[in-house]
Amino acid sequence: AIFANNLDEFFQVRVAGLQEQVEAGVQKASPDGRTPAEQLEGIRARSRGLATRAAELFTSELAPALEKERIRIVRSLDGLGSADLEFLEQEFTEDIFPVLTPLSVDPAHPFPYISSLSLNLAAIARDPMTGVRRFARVKVPPLLPRFVALPDGERFVPLEDVIAAHLDRLFPGMEIVANHAFRVTRDADVEVEEDEAGDLLEAIQSVLRRRRRGASSVRLEVDETMTPEVLSLLRRELDLEEAEVYVTPGPLDLAALWSFYALDRPELKQQPWVPVTQPRLANGGGEPDLFGVLRNGDVLVHHPYDSFTSSIEAFIEQAALDPDVLAIKQTMYRTSTQESRIIRSLIRAAELGKQVVALVELKARFDEELNITYARELEQAGVHVVYGVVGLKTHAKISLVVRRERSGVRRYAHVGTGNYNPVTARLYEDIGLLTADQDIGADLTDLFNLLTGYSRQGEYRKLLVAPNYLRPRMRELILGQAHERGRIVLKMNALVDPGMVDALYEASAAGADIDLIVRGICCLRPEVPGLSENIRVRSIVGRYLEHSRIFRFGEHDSRRHYIGSADLMQRNLDHRVEALVPVTAPPLAERLDQILSVLLEDDTLAWTLGPDGTWTKVPTERGFNTHLRLQELAVERAGSGQP
Repeated sequence: AIFANNLDEFFQVRVAGLQEQVEAGVQKASPDGRTPAEQLEGIRARSRGLATRAAELFTSELAPALEKERIRIVRSLDGLGSADLEFLEQEFTEDIFPVLTPLSVDPAHPFPYISSLSLNLAAIARDPMTGVRRFARVKVPPLLPRFVALPDGERFVPLEDVIAAHLDRLFPGMEIVANHAFRVTRDADVEVEEDEAGDLLEAIQSVLRRRRRGASSVRLEVDETMTPEVLSLLRRELDLEEAEVYVTPGPLDLAALWSFYALDRPELKQQPWVPVTQPRLANGGGEPDLFGVLRNGDVLVHHPYDSFTSSIEAFIEQAALDPDVLAIKQTMYRTSTQESRIIRSLIRAAELGKQVVALVELKARFDEELNITYARELEQAGVHVVYGVVGLKTHAKISLVVRRERSGVRRYAHVGTGNYNPVTARLYEDIGLLTADQDIGADLTDLFNLLTGYSRQGEYRKLLVAPNYLRPRMRELILGQAHERGRIVLKMNALVDPGMVDALYEASAAGADIDLIVRGICCLRPEVPGLSENIRVRSIVGRYLEHSRIFRFGEHDSRRHYIGSADLMQRNLDHRVEALVPVTAPPLAERLDQILSVLLEDDTLAWTLGPDGTWTKVPTERGFNTHLRLQELAVERAGSGQP
């Protein structure tokens, strides 16, 4: 399901972007020497192989494994008994038929618009009186469960198969000659001309309308039984070349398999993890004074091991209700579709008369509509809503609270690696620093002034901020370790930027010992003699998505640690507002070292990158599992009161 969802997004964004370049006649080669057309050709071939492999794995391994656990996906209704067929007939009549709309194609009915990623049936209906064959499209309703459970609760029929078995009800008096499932993927990579937009929110809404109704097709997925007649019609109407058709030997839209995870079968799932409250934020059964805690020292929170609810949400909630808090400033990139305590807290703070600023990033791809909804809700409550800097995405994860105290006005802050999203905080691994450091507070004040007003802020006191300052400072930190005793450990989502890759090569050639933990794309080739023999690259793939960024430079007392929102990609360094914060308190620096050590010891979830660019699974010898070990450490900290 994760693979299918990721491949969908890859086509919507990356493949669509390459296709636009090809159509525009762009001939500029990529760093590997390929033109956009050559890249597209290679991607299509590789994608076909991956999609076929996924379908075969589902059919030959996953489906049989589910069946052994009494979860059976029924692909043919022919083997069902009369009681099951009667049940499906009733389900179709009562719940499915009323929401179906068959759309025929003839001179009076033009070919319908096929929305992106929707699942559809292409039906050929023959009039027995005239012999004329007509094409019709039936959209599989996305709001209905994708799999219909039979009465025993152990067998499930794909919704499209239930509809296909009852097409005669949609076309009474017609003979159903054939029906085939198909799916279209459309371009979602629509750019906003911010310089020309009078109102960014209105411009984004216009883009979303174009994405829904006017985006070009980039992929047509069909099942392997589709006839040449139907395929030819779809290609013609969707204006697609043969190379853009993907024939799948299995069910389409494997992302729908997520629905099986909702089954009440705890014995088939990993043991639930209940995040612990960070020890310094625990106060028996009462509410801790978070501001008092932070005056006594910084707090590092590591999600999902440390609770998001009792740390970040509690921080904003306490600020909203505290009568001495004067202002709250907050960035929002990807928020939650569920009720957000942070949104509620910001609204409550505004209602209580505090100055509240929310920077809502409207250009967070696929979250634009949700962010527009939240932006309007916040504005109506009296929150000052801004959308950032023209031409830049605001990706920094920062919160600032300004509080009146006896000694004067004091700032409290949170700088993190993850979104202010309680749902992903349970699935994504992220790190955040809660601090009362006044230099960091002053830096965040300057940064928010840049985001809400006009500023040419250069360097900051402690923060490393993109786009103007992070790149040169990161290069300086890397090359500062370019010697035989140099040590670099970096954890990130992607390493793509050529300048950063070259700096790491230079440090390695000078003798530095380098470990890189990269979740996704890595353009650096490790362990190449004379270039990168001192660099090792690994990736951790398991229960939680490794989303945090940790940058460590040096050894022992001279070591420096940073955490923050930026990966080493050109878009992060040059085209986004990002913020990294130093972690200097010795206990917290030691905890970051502990996290990195666990990641480097793993032999259960780890993969290593070879000099040829191939990822290889690390052989399991000790059974050391990063996610289980970090859960154990969280419990130990909670029991001992360690930071």
